[in-house]
Amino acid sequence: MICKIRRKEIPDCVEVICKSFMTVADEFGFTAENAPRFTAFATTEERLIYHLEQEQRLMFAYYSDGKMVGYYSLLKKNEKECELNNLCVLEEYRHKKIGEQLLEHAIAEARSMGCSQMNIGIVEENVKLRKWYEAYGVEHIGTEKYDFFPFVCGYMKKML
Repeated sequence: MICKIRRKEIPDCVEVICKSFMTVADEFGFTAENAPRFTAFATTEERLIYHLEQEQRLMFAYYSDGKMVGYYSLLKKNEKECELNNLCVLEEYRHKKIGEQLLEHAIAEARSMGCSQMNIGIVEENVKLRKWYEAYGVEHIGTEKYDFFPFVCGYMKKML
């Protein structure tokens, strides 16, 4: 079941995001020292409260037997574009179509917001994730290397 996040659920969101993204950090050798701004290390309650209350991001979580096991947020950038952030599923719940359900839910929410394009950022080196998104019609549109990340940022978009 996918539910909209309320402020009181933010601590659970932080835990799900950090644990989920830690598997990526471990796989690619990211640490708090070499990538302090990577999602697994940079997500805090304060940051998510800001996203929820100041930026008015829509936040949703997937629950399995009453436990939060997946998450995503949507940030409306302008009248036609939004950004999908932190779509994730706890490792032990992966390969059960939860990510697919979250992505489909995000697409429907973006459309209901009046958006015709959803932007997504990924770790470019995460080929498996890129191919997963591409299987759902998400197009790879470019890359950018930032000094503060030990990886290349990949940029994708889904026309809605």
